[in-house]
Amino acid sequence: MLVLITYDVNTETAAGRKRLRQIAKQCVNYGRRVQNSVFECLLDEAQYRMLQAKLCGIMNQEEDSLRFYNLGNRYENKIEHFGCDYGYQPEGILMV
Repeated sequence: MLVLITYDVNTETAAGRKRLRQIAKQCVNYGRRVQNSVFECLLDEAQYRMLQAKLCGIMNQEEDSLRFYNLGNRYENKIEHFGCDYGYQPEGILMV
């Protein structure tokens, strides 16, 4: 399933900046950054729950915000994109 993850971390303190880096690092491990604090992640249910638990464990409930948008397995018709894109296909081959 395709999951869109967005976050807003309070970076006024060094601890907040550290949380921001930790959340971004976890998201990079599971998907692709499409905007500064927005990631598209192709996950199975177990990966989804594991990533959600990791991110919720990093965030500060009083200062930060996380959102998970589950677009499901038939996400192709749910996404409209305008402007430049790198042609990323979540289910395609990714060469590094």
